[in-house]
Amino acid sequence: MQRHESGHGAVRHGAGGPRREFRHGFRPARFVAGLCVLTAALLYGGDAGGAWHTPWWVAFPVVVGGFVVAGVVAAVHYGVRRRAAISASRENREAPASTSGSQAIR
Repeated sequence: MQRHESGHGAVRHGAGGPRREFRHGFRPARFVAGLCVLTAALLYGGDAGGAWHTPWWVAFPVVVGGFVVAGVVAAVHYGVRRRAAISASRENREAPASTSGSQAIR
């Protein structure tokens, strides 16, 4: 498998064709937090543009509530990743396929 570096990520060429790899994994909690802050910005942007009226206190429940939801999403994501890592490490600790020969574990 060949790997080529580019400005924003690496492209791997394998059996299924080129596949893009990003430098950082997907962070769903950051995505949720960004959406809640963007929602607050859009609410006040619409208020500033005269499309509707948004009370001054609306940003607090939107942003704080979004951060709470982002925290829950981060905890769930961490648990899923940890469970997958534990499962993968258990697969590496099992007995080898063949215990005969010079590479047998004593």
